[in-house]
Amino acid sequence: MIYQPKSDRYQQMNYRRCGNSGLKLPEISLGLWHNFGGVDVYENYRAILQLAFDSGITHFDLANNYGPPPGSAEENFGLILKKDFIGYRDELIISTKAGFHMWEGPYGEWGSKKYLVSSLDQSLKRMQLDYVDIFYHHRPDPDTPLEETMAALDLIVRQGKALYVGLSNYETSEFNKAVKILNHLGTPCIIHQPKYSMFERWVEGSLLDALEKHQVGCIPFSPLAQGLLSNKYLNGIPEDSRWAKPHGFLNDKDVTPDKIEKVKKLNAIAESRDQTLAQMAIAWLLKDKRVTSVLVGASKPAQLADSLKALDNIKFEKLELEAIEQILEN
Repeated sequence: MIYQPKSDRYQQMNYRRCGNSGLKLPEISLGLWHNFGGVDVYENYRAILQLAFDSGITHFDLANNYGPPPGSAEENFGLILKKDFIGYRDELIISTKAGFHMWEGPYGEWGSKKYLVSSLDQSLKRMQLDYVDIFYHHRPDPDTPLEETMAALDLIVRQGKALYVGLSNYETSEFNKAVKILNHLGTPCIIHQPKYSMFERWVEGSLLDALEKHQVGCIPFSPLAQGLLSNKYLNGIPEDSRWAKPHGFLNDKDVTPDKIEKVKKLNAIAESRDQTLAQMAIAWLLKDKRVTSVLVGASKPAQLADSLKALDNIKFEKLELEAIEQILEN
């Protein structure tokens, strides 16, 4: 069956301007970190992508090493782009990244110009694209001069392989230096992608203030703390959780009795708001106008549909915020 997007998709989503750029992003974006790789089911992730676009999600976030195996998420996304979205490329914001290990040898990770340019060339081939909308440096490189890494991002934009550039996993001091270099080169950073959730709040130390100062957008990843901030763990560890998967990213130190107790208390607040815990966790991030979009994952269409309902209520009463803080601080 030929896919036909819903005609009212843009009425179902709110869009926020990304920093000081002309780009607007949906309040919820779809990340392809998990569930879109070679080990996953084609018809399932195809249905997730279709639901996303039907719901007004225009931004799809990838990286060179997403899978598993690495690269397979981009390949699969490229196939579905060609099959279902071929006439809608100009309505999509597609991002990818490079920085983590992708191939063997000294040029297969980190932040050299050699690696970043080569990696994006490979990503474009896998996705069958001429350009991406946003290209990120995925993590700081302790050895390569920051000037070289930022010059590589500038070069990529000037070559027409990306429209915008972003940074991911940069702490505040590194971010400030990188932004200064990019501004000098004439290719400003428009977005930062940090790990940020109720359980991971380091960005509130100074990064959010720096983003506001430099007029750079923010798109948190792992808003549900790898699923901990959902109903999955209220009654123990389910067999299909990321904790149980061999290629998952949760481990014993994440799923502690203390964390589970906090999850249960947070869930009670979510229920009082007529939300699931996952919906409240997403809404909690979006309450801050410095957050441009929240990057969610989905293992099935129903999970994405649940996340989208977070947008029905992103306002918090003062007492609700105080109760959440008390739970998180104890």
